[in-house]
Amino acid sequence: MESTVTPEAQDIDWMRQVKEGDREAFADLVEAHQARVLGTVVRMLGPETMDAEDIAQQVFLRVWKSAARYEPTAKFTTWLFTITRNLVFNESRRRKNRPTTSLDAPVAGSGDESNVRQIADGTAASPESALLAREMTEAIDAAIAELPEQQRLAVVLRRYEELPYEEIARVLDLSVPAVKSLLFRARTFLRERLEKYLAQ
Repeated sequence: MESTVTPEAQDIDWMRQVKEGDREAFADLVEAHQARVLGTVVRMLGPETMDAEDIAQQVFLRVWKSAARYEPTAKFTTWLFTITRNLVFNESRRRKNRPTTSLDAPVAGSGDESNVRQIADGTAASPESALLAREMTEAIDAAIAELPEQQRLAVVLRRYEELPYEEIARVLDLSVPAVKSLLFRARTFLRERLEKYLAQ
């Protein structure tokens, strides 16, 4: 594939092939996006890796089953994260009816840190600074986990997936001002929860 093809154009081309039943194109699509989907699910639901992997698989199963109806009126990632949103919100509501996990568990994921974006570190960190960075990451994850689900997903998509406001608005089926309001409230809450770390 030539380097001039944008990721967005590549996604559309893969989906065109998937609509025709091309399993190889589907495998390429999954490979290109599974880390982002899994990372988002883990950030939304916590460290229950088995659940997260199951939900990520369900996302791509829906992509396959819905391929015939896909039209590239928006970015493929918008459609993909909308499917992810629906499944994550459904699972979140199910868990409210049967809470089984502790909020004290670390939220960093499965130990496979490739699924969760880490802070770049150009030099070897001292054990003390590495511990502080880990504590900070866990505190951020724990604070994000306390947010209402729409705020939490808005923060995850903005902070970790670096999506523009317009795309987050489409995923959440909200206006851009509503998304900005969600993020403002979420950031205010997070600043309060992380005050002791920010003061250092």
